[in-house]
Amino acid sequence: MTVTFWRDADIFYVELANPPVNAINLAVRQGLAAAIAALQSETGVTRVIVSGGANIFAAGGDAREFDMPPVAPHLPDILNDIETAPIPWIAVLNGAALGGGLELALACRYRIAAASARLGLPEVQLGIVPGAGGTQRLPRLVGFTAALDMITTGKPIKTKKALALGLIDEIADDPLKVAQKTPIAELHRRLPVCARPAAIIDYDSLAAARANLARRATGQVAPVAALDLICTSTTSTFSDGLADERARFIALRQSPQAQALRHVFFSERGAKAPPQIRQFVPTDFAKIVVVGGGTMGAGIAHALLRAGLKTTIIEADAAGVTTARKNSMALIKAGAERGLIDRAAADTLGKSLHITSDYSAAHDADFAIEAVFENSDAKQAVLKKLQTVMPPRAPLATNTSYLDIDALATVLADPSRLIGLHFFMPAHIMKLVEIIKTKTSSDAALAHGFGVVQRLRKIPVLAAVCDGFIGNRILARYREAADTLLLQGASPWQIDAAMVAFGYPMGPYAAQDLSGLDIAYANRQRHAPHRDPQRRYVAIADRLVEAGRLGRKTAAGWYNYQDGDAATDPATLALIRDEAKNHDLVTRDFDDSTIQHRLLRAMINEAASILHEGIAMSARDIDLVTILGYGFPRWRGGLMHYADTIGAAQIAADLTALCAEDQLVWAPHELIISRAKNAQNF
Repeated sequence: MTVTFWRDADIFYVELANPPVNAINLAVRQGLAAAIAALQSETGVTRVIVSGGANIFAAGGDAREFDMPPVAPHLPDILNDIETAPIPWIAVLNGAALGGGLELALACRYRIAAASARLGLPEVQLGIVPGAGGTQRLPRLVGFTAALDMITTGKPIKTKKALALGLIDEIADDPLKVAQKTPIAELHRRLPVCARPAAIIDYDSLAAARANLARRATGQVAPVAALDLICTSTTSTFSDGLADERARFIALRQSPQAQALRHVFFSERGAKAPPQIRQFVPTDFAKIVVVGGGTMGAGIAHALLRAGLKTTIIEADAAGVTTARKNSMALIKAGAERGLIDRAAADTLGKSLHITSDYSAAHDADFAIEAVFENSDAKQAVLKKLQTVMPPRAPLATNTSYLDIDALATVLADPSRLIGLHFFMPAHIMKLVEIIKTKTSSDAALAHGFGVVQRLRKIPVLAAVCDGFIGNRILARYREAADTLLLQGASPWQIDAAMVAFGYPMGPYAAQDLSGLDIAYANRQRHAPHRDPQRRYVAIADRLVEAGRLGRKTAAGWYNYQDGDAATDPATLALIRDEAKNHDLVTRDFDDSTIQHRLLRAMINEAASILHEGIAMSARDIDLVTILGYGFPRWRGGLMHYADTIGAAQIAADLTALCAEDQLVWAPHELIISRAKNAQNF
């Protein structure tokens, strides 16, 4: 049974029982309808208490049903019956009440939550709008401005804020006990939400919300539709508003954006250890060592500490220890200031932080992560030291963006101990971790890597060894194609604007300035002796670095930052024009569409090669990497999902046409040709 119900004295109980998250699917809707029907024959009942499990209420609808036609009983009809029933319903929220779960709670007369509960309407994050009254009930309960923020961002709120807004009526250690004792008069005094006055529109809040969506949700349909529906709630009757909301919900369920976002939703949940090692993934770690307390190492250590893992940072010397402590304490302070860590937790983290220059501190560690600067000799020196002090079976990981981990492993007596863990900056925030399997990595070492990522609540993607792995290899091709456009007449800011219009949070050149041009420069210099002489090499970024223009940190890179904000720079254009003299290319004007077309085909072609070579295990993994690590618009589903919307045949034709410029660079990969020939998706 996905819904159980029973009577005890004058209370009728309804409990959602659809683990793990009580998704409100057809079976749950049928169960709720059956409970409502059973209640009709009861006499003497004074209240109905609806609850979920011990730690959950309901985390929304079942996204798997969104690809099928709606089937009765429909949730809006069920909630209408609950809301207008003569016997008041009380929602007991022991945990998350999200999406349809919160809409169910909104239809109840009274809402009592445990302190740990979270409440929200995240539908826009799946490319849809609330479909069971959320956009019409929430504004009537919490006001126009609060509803606008909750629904158009999809972000859940905590119980203290929910109580202040009037979204819930009480916070209790034992919500069920409070629900059982709430005075009947108090329950009947509360108006059903549908009977409350419509919210009054706040035009300042509306303007701010529209500006926010224009900035952070360019091209997305659902947030704008949700905003329109909230406005509708202020002027339409409740029943008309519900009808409008339902129509929008049904129309959006099958939209390309909703399908793309569902693809990402299920891809993230499917990102797990391979079946052959899943049973060996550890769920606990006695102690983890991080070698290197710079920006990356401190971020990794901070994430481990926040996850409750005993962590030690090892640095090279006393000066390094001081720097590592400064970096680590700055992260703790920043978390406390942003409200991500309370003061007590911040104090605990600070006291539990152990930093030393003594490698013997790793003698009892069961996992170590090397996170020193990107240099093979330095990393190998660390690995050799670790193997002399750590237990012989304890796995080791290297955090590297580009280096050959197969080569790094050769300094170990047991190379099978080593894997790669490619964290993304900032490591304590970014959700993606590429787990790199070398030619010799053991299943035990990989299992430990997946176990760490699991404890950090990050998303793992397994990759094989190549220069740049999945993400940075695609990024290198993206940058190469963009740099060629510069030689052909485009400007950095024009290219950036085109990719932002496509949905990226920033373009390739603004992103380089933010991360620092010297990092990629060092990698290019490492590859200089092995560069393909037949392939065009664009040295514009090298010349910027050699001129001391490293990006934001030097107040000049592709852009000029002398006044703080990014400004276009004639000096950059002059350098580009000078470099163009070294290349025999025809210049022309480019519009946004042409820029997007070229850069995306370049990335898709490289991704096809990565997939064909087995560097990525699946197209889905490439989608996750491009979204979570490199800013590809989530609502487009990731690079390979986007490629499928174009079709392999069209991509092959597009690349073939570009071969007129450069056969070596643009020749369509054989995987694309094969998929096109067989009418297959990636």
